[in-house]
Amino acid sequence: MQAQRLPYQDREIVVEGPLPADALKRLKLHPQLDAFRRPEEQMKALIEIAELPEGRIIAARDGEIIIGYVTFHYPDELERWSEGGMIDLIELGAVEVSDDYRSLGLGKRMIRLAFSQEQLENVIVYTTEYYWHWDLEGTKLSVWEYRAMMEKLMKSVEMEWVATDDPEICAHPANCLMVRVGKEVPISSIEQFDRVRFRQRFMY
Repeated sequence: MQAQRLPYQDREIVVEGPLPADALKRLKLHPQLDAFRRPEEQMKALIEIAELPEGRIIAARDGEIIIGYVTFHYPDELERWSEGGMIDLIELGAVEVSDDYRSLGLGKRMIRLAFSQEQLENVIVYTTEYYWHWDLEGTKLSVWEYRAMMEKLMKSVEMEWVATDDPEICAHPANCLMVRVGKEVPISSIEQFDRVRFRQRFMY
């Protein structure tokens, strides 16, 4: 497990992970972390992800309170990204930081920690960005400003925008698919992912 300490007021914020389920069970989720579901339910979801063989939770905590987290896991079986049956395709799922701590760059710190020391060089990591998941009201950003912020965040770990014919991503021009291919990923996996990205290849 990797850890970084960040001075904050009269104490330290710890950014660490991947956190095992047992460690998560000793912590609580900040009440402002409610973008996806109620904090109590989201905490259960984080523990379930940590218990998965491929699951990874990176968290920022202030004492015993989680104030931000990033999740990594296999694609949901109901989504097209699972169709290739790839064991080396991992989704960078949720990224959430408590409103009170958003000025500290914790999102970037957590994501960089996740990719540090070549931890994810043997997998393709992807993230799907949908504007309807973004906190436009809380951040006071426009759709395009938020998209630029997310793109900058993902590019900090060498994730790149790539094309796809996925209907949900194509539903709005601000939505996007971003991908990072690890240095140890075989060509066969890259080709398989390309087939998943484009069902209607004849259109391109």
